[in-house]
Amino acid sequence: MKTSVKIVHWVPRILCIMAILFVSMFALDSFSPECTFWQNLGAFLVHLIPSFVLIALLIIAWKWELIGGIAFAIIGLAMSPFIYSHNFRMNQSVGKSLEVLLIITVPFIIVGILFIVSHYLKKKQNSIVS
Repeated sequence: MKTSVKIVHWVPRILCIMAILFVSMFALDSFSPECTFWQNLGAFLVHLIPSFVLIALLIIAWKWELIGGIAFAIIGLAMSPFIYSHNFRMNQSVGKSLEVLLIITVPFIIVGILFIVSHYLKKKQNSIVS
């Protein structure tokens, strides 16, 4: 595999893992001193559901890059209006809402695009070798 193809192969995987870890940090908000251990654990696991879905999607993308890339791009684009409107209702600021949108959804859109590019680069390389 050429170096450029290797880079495009690994960058979306690493970026996706980092983005999932970032999204997972928001689950730490679920802990409350007033709740029991089991209530805190339950709330924490519920808050991690989006991370579990993203991990499952990463596993799919790892094996089938085109399908995973399309799914990541769709998720990033589909979640954008919800994340923007939620943050706009909270802070009434277009700028801050766009910042949050860029931080949370754009990495997954980029990951999706990179998985798709990786798929086509490998397909092109395999057709040249054959």
